[in-house]
Amino acid sequence: MKLNNKRTVFIGLAFMSICAFWQVYDNIVPLILENSFGLSSAATGAIMGIDNILALFLLPLFGWLSDRTSTRIGRRMPYIVFGTLVAAVGFVMLLVAEQAESLVWFMIILSVVLIAMSTYRSAAVALMPDVTIKPLRSKANALINLLGAIGGALVLGATPLLVRESDNGDNYFPLFSALSAFMIISVVILFIKIQEKVCVEEMREESAKYGIDETSDDVDASGEKTRMPPAVRKSFLLILFSIFLWFMGYNAVTTGFTRYAENIWQQGVGNASLILMVAQIAAILSYIPVGMLATKIGRRKTIMMGIIMLTVAFGASVMFYDFSYFMFVFFALAGIAWAFINVNSYPMVVEMSKGPNIGKYTGYYYFFSMTAQSITPFISGFLVDSTREIPGMGWRTLFPYGALFVALSFITMLFVKHGDSRPVAPASKLESFDVDD
Repeated sequence: MKLNNKRTVFIGLAFMSICAFWQVYDNIVPLILENSFGLSSAATGAIMGIDNILALFLLPLFGWLSDRTSTRIGRRMPYIVFGTLVAAVGFVMLLVAEQAESLVWFMIILSVVLIAMSTYRSAAVALMPDVTIKPLRSKANALINLLGAIGGALVLGATPLLVRESDNGDNYFPLFSALSAFMIISVVILFIKIQEKVCVEEMREESAKYGIDETSDDVDASGEKTRMPPAVRKSFLLILFSIFLWFMGYNAVTTGFTRYAENIWQQGVGNASLILMVAQIAAILSYIPVGMLATKIGRRKTIMMGIIMLTVAFGASVMFYDFSYFMFVFFALAGIAWAFINVNSYPMVVEMSKGPNIGKYTGYYYFFSMTAQSITPFISGFLVDSTREIPGMGWRTLFPYGALFVALSFITMLFVKHGDSRPVAPASKLESFDVDD
């Protein structure tokens, strides 16, 4: 049993382009809103939150719709191709609206772009489990997460090279054009190299060879509708709630850290960003080893190891009242811990699905993770503001807040009994000697 790395890389191109898009979107669009249209920080923040609100509803919806789609090119591919093309073209058109100084047109085009991104994100992510046998999905997800991180890093490296200064402010056209071209080229390569229906059928045949059931769990042999067994449903709900909890903790720290460094350590954005970059690099270096580890010891154990490491990293950070280079060590630990968690959580969710409803379960995953990411900056910020007058509180509540929510996810994970990768017997005696996967 071996992961088809080449095929997984081609599938990961869609996620790679998605990560590249959001890196540019998060870095540049706020600057356009404030500098070109003169919006306040509050108004800019509200607009930048629209994508999270849309994601709460559209990602589950289009995941569910893609499950029920049947075309000559497959279930997921129509959404991936259409969504990518609309988003890529629309993103460049944002600059036309900026040059025209029309905030109305800018917002209309932005809405179209964000909706287009939502139409295909769930489908792009669901394509991996569609064509990957269940025991190998952690390995595949690790490789895809690595590609996503590379996509974000490429954009960060390209931004200072492609943004041009002009008399009317920064010119983002070269950057936006390069990103759009990258998105379109990625989906063209994906479309050419991956024949979705053929790959899905190959996965089903391989699953049958190892005795893994990938048929629909919506109906039984007599055609009657079935329900998820109570024990499995309990684990399913607990893993979703665990996802919500660790995103509550992790996202609060990552979004608030630059302000924490400024207010507590009197450090500028440079040092704070460097510490966050160390965490990202540590995560990137960990993705592939973590996927291999999960294949050997199981996803649940790997996640729980990551939860312990992340709780320790955030908890230890509370001790530093002044800037310390030890923070690089603890954030490197946090990055590794996040790889342990993030690589395995999505495969655990879809492990409890069957082939025909992977898109729906992908939507569930994103609903809980995006809900946490949408509300935790507000809740953690409210805690900071409401305790400013209390000695030792204010911004010092950030790391205890993050550590608490991550630690709570350990408790819920203790009761998760399903969704782990199940060892399967080799299809032949010769395969027992195969150690390359």
